[in-house]
Amino acid sequence: MQTIGIVGLGLIGASMAKSAKKHSDFKIYGYDINHSVTEYAVLSGIIDAELSADTIGECDTVFVCLYPDACVKYIQANASLFAKDAMVIDCAGVKRSVCEPCFALAQEYGFHFVGGHPMAGTQYSGIKNSKDTMFHNACFVLVPRHGEDVELIAKAREAALSVGFSRVSVMTAERHDELIAYTSQLAHVVSNAYVKSPSAKSHKGISAGSYRDLTRVAYLNENMWTELFMDNKDNLLREINGIIDSLREYADALEHSDSDRLRELLLEGKIAKEMAEQ
Repeated sequence: MQTIGIVGLGLIGASMAKSAKKHSDFKIYGYDINHSVTEYAVLSGIIDAELSADTIGECDTVFVCLYPDACVKYIQANASLFAKDAMVIDCAGVKRSVCEPCFALAQEYGFHFVGGHPMAGTQYSGIKNSKDTMFHNACFVLVPRHGEDVELIAKAREAALSVGFSRVSVMTAERHDELIAYTSQLAHVVSNAYVKSPSAKSHKGISAGSYRDLTRVAYLNENMWTELFMDNKDNLLREINGIIDSLREYADALEHSDSDRLRELLLEGKIAKEMAEQ
């Protein structure tokens, strides 16, 4: 029987545990800094027992589902306790700031580390919002060290699939952070800024699907997203400045009553969307 450890029993960690219970025959240890959450997870059967200094060495795979800085600190604090050849996979939303120190720790202490990012979630957080279907049709991104053994990457892939993910992508930390600045972080910034309009206070009754789609992720965890944004500020600044430049083009067309230019801009956006979906 394989044994999995899950650090951080919030939305992602608890969903991993539930999904693993549903799809695989694993023994699951779990830990949360809030001891009442760990107790709840044990009593409700989400995990089998608490992950501790006494049990961490039993784990074949450990998923660390914490904020970036906390991921590094946890792995650093427990580096000597992981089983030799154990697989440790973080689930933080940025990869450069996590992978570089953790690759070094793995090499020093004899365990394996692969960066990870579950491309799934909701605007809600906490174990109470976790579910065993969270990762259905979702992708798990793996970030192995440069030149990593193919068999080890395959093992990490199987670990991701075993907790409910439908597919796995593999890329470098640099490429991940470049892409995530656009696909996730920029969307959260735009959504969060959009709802600050004075019109947001009087929109009820005349808002529909487009409003809901654009504002869903404005409801966010400000502590987590501040850390993610700061860790990836070079890429995120590039994306923010890019969309500011694009919005200025639309504003200029409107200010100059240039319907031809506005039509051209709208067509460009439509074509860009069509090409992105191919």
